[in-house]
Amino acid sequence: MQMLTPDAMRGRVAAVNSIFVGSSNEIGSFESGLAARLMGLITSVVFGGTMTLLIVASTAKLAPKLRNLNLKLY
Repeated sequence: MQMLTPDAMRGRVAAVNSIFVGSSNEIGSFESGLAARLMGLITSVVFGGTMTLLIVASTAKLAPKLRNLNLKLY
């Protein structure tokens, strides 16, 4: 995405991207630990995998244009 950003805004986009990437790892770790504590380890892993597959399937159904998205820059 940063290659498609105008030069004048590239630094801002990189900064926001870095904040989201850094915080998403921390939030994901917290959420995984909380789910494992509340549901049990095996149940939370199975639940997380099932939810991931359901989200991918629903996104594929609701946004079919994403499957044909071409981001090649050459």
